[in-house]
Amino acid sequence: MKLNKTQFFTLLAPIAIRVRLEGSFMFPSLRLAQNLLETGGKLPSWNNLGGYKVGSGKPNAYWRGDVVNKGTWEVYDHQRVEIIAAFRAYDSIYDFYKDQDLLFMIRRYDSVRSAQTPRQQAQALQASGYATDPNYASKLISIMETNGLQQYDIQAEEEQPMTEGEKLAFEALQETVKQLTSGLNAQNATISEQETKISALENHVAVLEGSYAMDVPVWAKDAVDAAVKAKLIDKPNGGGLDFYRLLTVLHRQKLI
Repeated sequence: MKLNKTQFFTLLAPIAIRVRLEGSFMFPSLRLAQNLLETGGKLPSWNNLGGYKVGSGKPNAYWRGDVVNKGTWEVYDHQRVEIIAAFRAYDSIYDFYKDQDLLFMIRRYDSVRSAQTPRQQAQALQASGYATDPNYASKLISIMETNGLQQYDIQAEEEQPMTEGEKLAFEALQETVKQLTSGLNAQNATISEQETKISALENHVAVLEGSYAMDVPVWAKDAVDAAVKAKLIDKPNGGGLDFYRLLTVLHRQKLI
């Protein structure tokens, strides 16, 4: 199932921000724009959101050698050519981001790593030959600016590195994202399967509630009210930022 832009960015932003906090030089705004451009807003079950082909690389801690063959297009000598290519398949979106960062560590992408702004980084990505589309950089910049994705760069700058407790909470959120992605691609999911997911999510919510407390953000109020009404949580206040993000994603997916 294809997500709308708000759902897409809300689901992926926490992961992009975490990877940035772990030392990635990729701006979350550019990373999210690339994800939307490459997928059209449809989360693939193989979790490759950047058109990363198999190439000559060897399996590593993040890519374990799984491959998906699918149709795509490239531009050669100013001509668009339809091809079948082998793409890397990942266990999670987080693994894809980390493996992509390994790719960008090679000398060819020096200018991408040294870029000082998302716009410069988009231009460097095209100049380094990541994609053959001659309009690749301009498309990325347009997506960033049209959707206000720079807000996620600011969030990454304002947040502090995760504590061990917060990492556990994030891992719970990662598991939720994985379940939601699987559910979105399984269009024949049954009500009983959704109830099983809700049960698992209640455990995740308990972990997130215990991580750190804050007042309900304005953008999460509708989701929190729905969760209280559904008796998923006992009280609206006292959750953490990831907790409220999780409820917002679930509410937008009509799971609560």
